Amino acid sequence: MTASAHPPQPRSSGRRAVIVSGGELGPWALDELGPDDRLIGADRGAWFLVANGRRPDLAIGDFDSVEPGELRRIEEASREFVSCDPVDKDYTDTELAVERALEASPSAITLLGALGTRFDHSLANVHLLVKCARRGVPGRIVDAHNELTLAVPDELHRISRSRFAQVSLLPLSPEVTGITLSGFRYPLTEATLTLGQSLGISNVLDGSEGTVSIRSGLLLVIQSID
Repeated sequence: MTASAHPPQPRSSGRRAVIVSGGELGPWALDELGPDDRLIGADRGAWFLVANGRRPDLAIGDFDSVEPGELRRIEEASREFVSCDPVDKDYTDTELAVERALEASPSAITLLGALGTRFDHSLANVHLLVKCARRGVPGRIVDAHNELTLAVPDELHRISRSRFAQVSLLPLSPEVTGITLSGFRYPLTEATLTLGQSLGISNVLDGSEGTVSIRSGLLLVIQSID
């Protein structure tokens, strides 16, 4: 996606894909699962689903983070099971799961367990929001304290008031131009953010909903709670 390109329109199947990876997880993650979601477990995320009585539509990964007994249960419980060589592969387990999710043209993709103690994996998973946007599919990362989405050019990005009270905006491209905020305590009009600036940190909504629009670039929208 170039800085000024219109995002492609998705050919949606109408079914959201929820990918559960092996990062930080807890009871909050179960609350994010809907009855009509396509559930995809990436590596240890598949065990989280099975251990909590959920049947993955797809379990995928090298499964180097699960015990042999857990792996057998994952294989038995999953509608589809794909095991990859832990050495001879070019993608992380989470990216493999995102690729498979995108093949079904989902209405949206939510990633759970995508953030954790491994900052390299966490940052790589944030970048997967760009992969989703390039395919015209809204992407979202959620953990116990944060919700991450991506604002793209020429598309109004709506933010609803939730338990994540703080809203921060960070450029995910070298420059983001034409940033306009409506419904925020600290509004912006046709602003520009470049990598290294912290102007967009810790805003809040004035009402129940706010909007973000940009003219070029990619803008990471982080809703968070302490």
